[in-house]
Amino acid sequence: MKRLIFVAVLLLASGTSSFADGLFWVVGNRATGKCNIVTSNPVIIGDIWFGDGPYKSMADARLARSTIRACPAPTPDEEKGEDGSN
Repeated sequence: MKRLIFVAVLLLASGTSSFADGLFWVVGNRATGKCNIVTSNPVIIGDIWFGDGPYKSMADARLARSTIRACPAPTPDEEKGEDGSN
């Protein structure tokens, strides 16, 4: 019985961690004065003053970032860095 409960807990923990895969959040960073797009659920503490999301795609997160008044428009270099291309 203990083994069954242990296996159930492991499956539940691994299932919830993979549930967040592929999701994006817009995060306001007070230290840099910019808004970043991250792939993990943000913790609102310290320099992070807000988190918005989750969004299912990077395009949705970028659209949301462009509509948030507190977020300055990203420079073309920053946008290129988000794509992972050089």
